[in-house]
Amino acid sequence: MAWKSNTLNLQVVDTELSADTVEWCPVPASHDILACGTYHLEKGNTREDDAPPSRTGCLYLFEFRQEGSVRPPLTELQHINTAAILDLKWCHVPFPGGAVLGLAAATGDLQLHTLSNSQEGGRRLHPLCSVEVGAKRLALSLDWSTGRMDSSDVRLVCSDSEGGISVLSLAEGSLAVLSHWKAHDFEAWISAFSYWDTQLVYSGGDDCKLRGWDLRTAPSCPTFTSKRHSMGVCSIHSSPHREHILATGSYDEQVLLWDGRNMGQPLCETPAGGGVWRLKWHPTDPHLLLAACMHNDFHILHCQQALEGGGGASPVVASYTLHNSLAYGADWSRLALEEPAPCSPVAAEKESLTESGGHLRIQYESPTTSFDTSLEDGVGHYIPESIAAPPVTTTEGPALHPNADAKSASYVLASCSFYDHMLHVWRWDWTPDNTALKSDLC
Repeated sequence: MAWKSNTLNLQVVDTELSADTVEWCPVPASHDILACGTYHLEKGNTREDDAPPSRTGCLYLFEFRQEGSVRPPLTELQHINTAAILDLKWCHVPFPGGAVLGLAAATGDLQLHTLSNSQEGGRRLHPLCSVEVGAKRLALSLDWSTGRMDSSDVRLVCSDSEGGISVLSLAEGSLAVLSHWKAHDFEAWISAFSYWDTQLVYSGGDDCKLRGWDLRTAPSCPTFTSKRHSMGVCSIHSSPHREHILATGSYDEQVLLWDGRNMGQPLCETPAGGGVWRLKWHPTDPHLLLAACMHNDFHILHCQQALEGGGGASPVVASYTLHNSLAYGADWSRLALEEPAPCSPVAAEKESLTESGGHLRIQYESPTTSFDTSLEDGVGHYIPESIAAPPVTTTEGPALHPNADAKSASYVLASCSFYDHMLHVWRWDWTPDNTALKSDLC
């Protein structure tokens, strides 16, 4: 049976500063809550100014409401001026005070906020605690040990711009650094737990190395070092569904799937067409992987074939191409949609853009440094990146549908892009192609 894959924009929010990280709350009572972090670099005004550049940001809190045909569905609940935010993630399990959100800040701090009801009504974030992971460095990423909803030993791992990795515990409302070590020669872009054995930690750096660490032994000695990625490793996510499975992404524009028991050879390698800044496994479907691909938009990969030993690149079953700038933050919502997808007014606009053609030139760096980006057509006029984006795909074959007995699958996602400082909320519908089905029956 053939399946149709369609993406539909629900809302666009201007975050004013460059948006680089977004995540839906995984705690059941707050699945409708979305957090977004931004980043802005203010350089000194004179050459004699020896002061380090100032990096500022803002933390946004939104609520997603499904109220019939009412649009837009996203309502801002709160915004907090902060240092620039490089990464944010919710703890997967609630605390007595409510859901907890962690921020990796440009000041080198790991900050925690709790979500709770305010006296004025509605939900708001309140500061819980913070800790500095090191002087004169940026906190670049964080991950919680709770990816499989285990609340017995809550810890965090954080990476920084000096190549360091820190593991911290959270108990009684305070953070304590358990260990810190030098893991990479340059920036340690990403750190992550194995959700199946939280004594194992993974890290990726600008030295092109993917490394593993066992917290039960001296963490300064890696359990493995892989140089399979040819450029900086900037995304790692442990599968919460299948033990040993790990996804990694890099500036080399490749998504690799690994079996943690054999880190010498990946299960598969998929070209993404852009630097893979973030990867997110779907919260319930073990085969779906969301990729934020910097200058090549956002894509959903179907990894069933690779996970079952079939090898070969994982097919892209959907692409979201309505951003006009570098794709950084992306996440799946756990919300269940209550109504079918309406017609998209943005689709026609997108189609007209893709028909206009144009030549795209782009050079990108990390969000912690300055960018040199040029998007021009043949006569030097600015063009949006979306012109060069691939169209939404339609996939076929029994290996590519969500469930042999399912009538359809619909999901809400959020994504954010850098230069245009935009947050998008969109839905993806995966439905049987009745036209193709009738053709098969004839």
